[in-house]
Amino acid sequence: MRLAGPGSSVTAEPRARKYKCGLPQPCPEEHLAFRMVSGAANVIGPKICLEDKMLMSSVKDNVGRGLNIALVNGVSGELIEARAFDMWAGDVNDLLKFIRPLHEGTLVFVASYDDPATKMNEETRKLFGELGSRNAKELAFRDSWVFVGAKGVQNKSPFEQHVKNSKHTNKYEGWPEALEMEGCIPRRSSAS
Repeated sequence: MRLAGPGSSVTAEPRARKYKCGLPQPCPEEHLAFRMVSGAANVIGPKICLEDKMLMSSVKDNVGRGLNIALVNGVSGELIEARAFDMWAGDVNDLLKFIRPLHEGTLVFVASYDDPATKMNEETRKLFGELGSRNAKELAFRDSWVFVGAKGVQNKSPFEQHVKNSKHTNKYEGWPEALEMEGCIPRRSSAS
């Protein structure tokens, strides 16, 4: 049996080109490419990628139960700090000390893992609302949540997804599905 001879060609399927953080297309000039995934149940940790750099992941060993937060300079795109806050057994004051003093233009990437909300109080929910969140005020036990906001935003962020923990719709026993979000965030000009 002859598979390929002279004059015949075997063509491989063209591979889809991937851009920064695995995005299907490049971001425009002066935009930061990101992809983030919330944790899946209490098994698979969340991931936050920005401009092809993994800021938080299980492999980097810097994620944990609760809220995983990366603070990024909105002008340069450089990571300022990344931390996980246990919202089941941790102290909410640690989270408040982290997000209260943010500078204008700081980007805030948040990915939940297991339980994002048990220790949340009114001040925490209000601060996330001021960063552009629509859903922080209603987050509950074991919800899935991914969010990108910024200190000083005028409107609600277009970069937010939320799935309620509901035994009728949960993908995993006791937990909703993991959320994945990607996009292009406009870089802040240093003048603003």
